Amino acid sequence: MAASLRCFLRSGKSTVSALRKFHRSCPAAVQCCCSHQVTVRDALNQAMDEELERDERVFLLGEEVAQYDGAYKVSRGLWKKYGDKRIIDTPITEMGFAGIAVGAAMAGLRPICEFMTFNFSMQAIDQVINSAAKTYYMSAGLQPVPIVFRGPNGASAGVAAQHSQCFAAWYGHCPGLKVVSPWNSEDAKGLLKSAIRDDNPVVFLENELMYGVPFEMSEESQSKDFTIPIGKAKIERQGTHVTLVSHSRYVGHCLDAAAVLAKEGIECEVINLRTIRPMDVESIETSVMKTNHLVTVEGGWPQFGVGAEICARIMEGPAFNYLDAPATRVTGVDIPMPYAKILEDNSLPQIKDIIFSVKKTLNV
Repeated sequence: MAASLRCFLRSGKSTVSALRKFHRSCPAAVQCCCSHQVTVRDALNQAMDEELERDERVFLLGEEVAQYDGAYKVSRGLWKKYGDKRIIDTPITEMGFAGIAVGAAMAGLRPICEFMTFNFSMQAIDQVINSAAKTYYMSAGLQPVPIVFRGPNGASAGVAAQHSQCFAAWYGHCPGLKVVSPWNSEDAKGLLKSAIRDDNPVVFLENELMYGVPFEMSEESQSKDFTIPIGKAKIERQGTHVTLVSHSRYVGHCLDAAAVLAKEGIECEVINLRTIRPMDVESIETSVMKTNHLVTVEGGWPQFGVGAEICARIMEGPAFNYLDAPATRVTGVDIPMPYAKILEDNSLPQIKDIIFSVKKTLNV
């Protein structure tokens, strides 16, 4: 904050003006030059803004994305800048506007189709799976479908069973799709830009609870040419005793758990998957061969989940012989999400659950 204030004071603005600027969640593109703290919301906004400017074939459509600036303000300012033809408000009909978006992609445009929440993508799953994911294969490579389906995924807070589901495993199951799940602001910007430029359909799973969280962003990530390759995981913390693998919001939980465990002499290596499909199994295997222990962490249900797939791939590959204990999964509880807060908290992985599983795996 001190750096932000110094920057504004040097430019002749008053302290009050500086404080207002600091507290307002403004788009990343207009943040102070001295500050590289950017919220996930603004990183996504910046990515779409840059790609809309770069390629006239890119457009955004969905419920409330234009005049209302997006249900979660992710598309704030884009309608005023690009107008009705590039930022399109749709009726409340996911099957309808997802179909329009897929058709537009087949015709040579590059749509970004926003679902207000991925729970509502169930209304359009035929368009996502049967129309978008399978067409390139069924046309023998003649018909690409360059489309991004994006929106908040997984549990939020107090929205109960029909609005709290994680669809990473659902869409990760389907060949023909790429499935991306960013954690921080740099992930969000770099991966969304890569998704928009990709010639394949990409399911881009954001998290509502992460939108307002600020993260440091490097100088490199402020560039309009910055992208993060789809299909490559990132080691967020080096460690030697146990590998923690996670995606989206729970990467932060893993880092918090690792910080607690480090005080007890346990060094966790934390891997941010970034991409669910194609999964970077090689990075996980390399880490497991070093640490000899594996714990996966996710907010989704346990059966046939992302963690289950990771455990199977490790068992089938060369890293299995390096394990000193069975791999462990930390997941959401196998029930529809309750509404009551105390029950909701007990239905989702907490930092204490990760710590417990690590200690159990290490037998300490």
